Amino acid sequence: MTETKQESEEGLSYKQAGVDIAAGDALVEAIKPLAASTRRDGADASLGGFGGLFDIKAAGFHDPILVAATDGVGTKLALAEAVGRHDTIGIDLVAMCVNDLIVQGAVPLFFLDYMATGRLDVAQMTRVVDGIAAGCRQAGAALIGGETAEMPGLYAGSSYDLAGFAVGAAERGSLIDGTNIEDGDVLIGLASSGVHSNGYSLVRRIVEASGAALEAPAPYDDSLSLGESLLTPTRIYVKGCQPAIRLGLVKGLIHITGGGFPGNVPRILPDGLSATIFTNRWQRPAVFDWLRTQGRIAEDEMLRTFNCGIGMVAVVAERHADAALAAFTSAGETPVVIGGVLKDSGQGRCVCTHE
Repeated sequence: MTETKQESEEGLSYKQAGVDIAAGDALVEAIKPLAASTRRDGADASLGGFGGLFDIKAAGFHDPILVAATDGVGTKLALAEAVGRHDTIGIDLVAMCVNDLIVQGAVPLFFLDYMATGRLDVAQMTRVVDGIAAGCRQAGAALIGGETAEMPGLYAGSSYDLAGFAVGAAERGSLIDGTNIEDGDVLIGLASSGVHSNGYSLVRRIVEASGAALEAPAPYDDSLSLGESLLTPTRIYVKGCQPAIRLGLVKGLIHITGGGFPGNVPRILPDGLSATIFTNRWQRPAVFDWLRTQGRIAEDEMLRTFNCGIGMVAVVAERHADAALAAFTSAGETPVVIGGVLKDSGQGRCVCTHE
């Protein structure tokens, strides 16, 4: 590349190298009101310092154990870019982190994000942060900071990647770890909002192979375009699970992410126990039937790749099942008994079948 006359006379600048500091400053100013909208006890949710502050005592904890989680959104970002919609992907980012806190009985306290892009598009990134703030409000977490990195040459154009970091707390002795799960316990499934944020490398391959246009009505729901439907954000289960947790009804919680039921349910089970899930006990959202048909996906592959309509599973004692169902329902969830825990028969730690 030959240098321009202006560059040879004046020397290169950071902006000419592809990094616009002024755009970064403009983004910070644009997102300050979004962060402020997530304010909660313990955090003032202001941005601009070198580190975010949180006062755990002010949040009402006396002897807390901190729980941390980090995650991203994966290739669902490529779909958001293809559709040109960036206002919900931030909800996915928060959900993937805070759902991993609530399964341990921890209340989310604060959240930080990391955004990397080739060229900072202030309007686009503001929409992303708008979604992050919305997710934080749903989870009751304060957005106390983050980082935006403009890295031309590593990312193409305004393409971007996201990572999130959430910290929660629970009083000492109240964490959920599944150690008291036993033979005869009941599995309660909580409905998902759709595909959530796992399996999108396969989803995108299926869309491409089907020839369906992302801007056309979804074949299974003509009220949305296919792209909009597939971008439905991940459900945040924090507030929906807290009442049952506070009542002491929950022995274990399982966030159904990559790996589906076989990959996630055994993670909470003590040695010597397995789980049976009856997949005909809930109505599978139509998007999964479309993906299965278009991709000619085997049922076992569906169950270990997607949530198939159940995004969270609670383990409760059989005698507490009705009370737990009522607590989840009163908190806005759609719970259904989907199976149970039994002694390991050697057929697998998680068996998915029809009754």
